[in-house]
Amino acid sequence: MSISFEHHSVLLPQTIKLLCPTPPASSTDVLRFVDCTLGGAGHSTAILEHHPQNQIVGIDRDAIAIEAATERLATFENRVQIRKGAFADVLETLEPSVYDGVLMDLGVSSPQLDVGERGFSFQKDGPLDMRMDREGLISASEWLDQVDETTLANVLYRYGEEPRSRRIAKAIIQGRPWHRTLPLAECIKNASGYRNSRTHPATRSFQAIRIAVNDEMGQLERALPLALRTLKHGGRLAVISFHSLEDRVVKHFFKDCTGVNAPKDAYGNPMAPVTGKIITRKGIAGTEDPHPRARSARLRVLEKISL
Repeated sequence: MSISFEHHSVLLPQTIKLLCPTPPASSTDVLRFVDCTLGGAGHSTAILEHHPQNQIVGIDRDAIAIEAATERLATFENRVQIRKGAFADVLETLEPSVYDGVLMDLGVSSPQLDVGERGFSFQKDGPLDMRMDREGLISASEWLDQVDETTLANVLYRYGEEPRSRRIAKAIIQGRPWHRTLPLAECIKNASGYRNSRTHPATRSFQAIRIAVNDEMGQLERALPLALRTLKHGGRLAVISFHSLEDRVVKHFFKDCTGVNAPKDAYGNPMAPVTGKIITRKGIAGTEDPHPRARSARLRVLEKISL
């Protein structure tokens, strides 16, 4: 399948301003960045254009995104290194304490959502796939064939924050097997009992299944400390999340790094080492971005202050 990978980079100017706050000290100094979710290469392009000495390691597990980004970043030649894989796995292989910035844009790209054949959409018919990387993972259809009702209900509740998770899980299990997106969306709609909802009744359930299939929360929880490890003293980690579950993980990790969540000694000092300074106290809301899919986004930035 060949598609054009056009993707809007959310909160782009705010991200570049905070991730690249100062230019290199001299014209020969190199600043190194990691774009953990390369996508359409919008953020990477802006970082590379920000200063002619900036370099990027771009990571994505979507082969279509990799192909599109490789073409778009070709003019930057040896300033770009592109790695295919899940970002936590790739971050684990990077040298520690050498990068000036790490970016994670956790949103699903528009080409993934809008192309029915990818299986992410509850509004367009397609095979029930949902894999960001079709190599080595099982599809959503296969996952739903294997999961038990209790586990599915827990996934819908935890990853989708779906209050009617039990009745939806029961209907999904009873309707197996599932091979197409629209029949599953209709099943969820009927089982949920939602009427006149502002969002499609299957929105939260599809999100939860996608997160489970791609192990998105596991990747994020592994990747955050690995990203911090790759940074130099003074380097910055920027994370753009798109739902409250991701944002809570990021917010708590940042607080842990500043010692806020660490156990205190008898004098009120954190017993864990302080390794970061929060740059965006409350985060920057996506309402500052005009794109409709940015409304739920939040940008948080942490600066590493110790090696």
